[in-house]
Amino acid sequence: MAVESVTTTSSLGSPACEQDAKALQLIEDMTRNTDSVQERVLREILSRNSETEYVKRFGLNGATDRKTFKSKVPVVTYEDLQPDIQRVANGDRSPIFSSRPISELLTRAGTKTPSGLMARPTLTSYYNSEHFKNRPYNPYNIYTSPNETILCPNAFQSMYSQMLCGLIMRHEVLRVGASFASGLLRAIWFLQLNWRDLARDISTGTLNPRITDPSIKERLTSGILKPEPELAEFITTQCTGENWEGIITRIWPNTIYLDTILTGSMAQYIPTLDYYSGGLPKVSAMYSSSECYFGINLKPLCDPSEISYTIMPNMAYFEFMPHDQAAAPMVPRLVDLADVEIGKEYELIITTYAGLYRYQVGDILEVTGFHNLAPQFRFVRRKDVLLSIDTDKTTESELQKAVENASLLLREFNTSVVEYTSYADTKTMPGHYVIYWEFLVKDSVKSPSHDVLNRCCLAIEESLNSVYKQGRVADNSIGPLEIRVVKNGTFEELMDYAISRGSSVSQYKVPRCVNSISIVKLLDSKVVSVHFSPAAPHFDSELRP
Repeated sequence: MAVESVTTTSSLGSPACEQDAKALQLIEDMTRNTDSVQERVLREILSRNSETEYVKRFGLNGATDRKTFKSKVPVVTYEDLQPDIQRVANGDRSPIFSSRPISELLTRAGTKTPSGLMARPTLTSYYNSEHFKNRPYNPYNIYTSPNETILCPNAFQSMYSQMLCGLIMRHEVLRVGASFASGLLRAIWFLQLNWRDLARDISTGTLNPRITDPSIKERLTSGILKPEPELAEFITTQCTGENWEGIITRIWPNTIYLDTILTGSMAQYIPTLDYYSGGLPKVSAMYSSSECYFGINLKPLCDPSEISYTIMPNMAYFEFMPHDQAAAPMVPRLVDLADVEIGKEYELIITTYAGLYRYQVGDILEVTGFHNLAPQFRFVRRKDVLLSIDTDKTTESELQKAVENASLLLREFNTSVVEYTSYADTKTMPGHYVIYWEFLVKDSVKSPSHDVLNRCCLAIEESLNSVYKQGRVADNSIGPLEIRVVKNGTFEELMDYAISRGSSVSQYKVPRCVNSISIVKLLDSKVVSVHFSPAAPHFDSELRP
């Protein structure tokens, strides 16, 4: 295929076609005029929604300037907005947040509201949109899976049929991906569990009877699925046995990179993805949430540890709360997008076209640099505290780092932690942290001993903050940390449980802390061994806060 040669002065490199050149030029224009673009965005949002109930509530009286906006509109959380959101869900069609009618609510789980308004995950909304269904041909964005397989609401049938198509067209696959790294690993584990049935379908040219969706059956049996015994034999050869190292490039040999989010809690999956992919490049292309899109990664092939996102000033109006002020009792001073400082951490605050005003997203970001005048951010963590027994407060990033440190003790046994979650067990006296671990064992003959896993408990405690150690050692308000090793496939069942309750398979993320009794019971039913810290962590009482 001939591609038109286009040149540009962009610092982002040479585009492949005219469409790419326009996109790169837009990025340059937006980032060179960051502050003026932000002023325009705020003016447009407030002008469009000036007659809404929420905007009128704070007496802006048509004002669209920053000074008036910041002096009158408060910073809010979801809890602050929940009563108004519930009005929308219950059928109130008056312009509460937005001047335009609300067609659906974007949530983590899919359901119908009392009024019949659809509430569903962002990706589910996108895939069901006419924009996706009628998307123009793009040679750089072709799926091996037909729309019918993607849109199927049954998680097993959708995953099975998409994997089947991917295997049949294995030489056409140039990238393998999922929204989150955990979802990509779920696809690999799905292949481990179902390769025999998939190979049988490919060998015989007949579809697994568990696939009952009429649209999938018609689509796959009308040309995609036909007897290919040699391919089935190849899949059987590759998938038989315990050695799945490099399975992605063995099955899909033309894969150039993995396309998935690897920041925040997803970073823990990098070693496992390297194992399955043979160290393929990993691309985290964008930073977004259900509230809106925020930014893009302008160096997509960078090492995952160096991923930063350039906030695009035309996506929303952005403000930033300095992290050291987040817990201050006075009204915090918010910083504009163009005024953040390199090396400092901020909580993201957004005002969107859809009708959120000065909304706390809950993400903590660190400024790593600038592209032109637009800041670039590294995702640090969610601000929410993950675990607490007494006065201790352990965040998600702290727990992840502690698990990573403890996992180093498993290296000599060729074993790694592929999934984990936690909960604060306050039924015991004193309460203590419980960590659930699922392993990837690469050598079943050599596995970590009970003593090694006890030492892993202590390694986690040694990695936690001084307030935790004070409670554990000096105050005796926290008991020894516990690791419960669960059977392989346990976290698959946990995801299946979440999906059965309405979560989206494409956007599901393993919770790093659980408090649901039913989930704890599920995890406990899969425990194969229990381990406790054999000693208290080191704590210097001279440094106690």
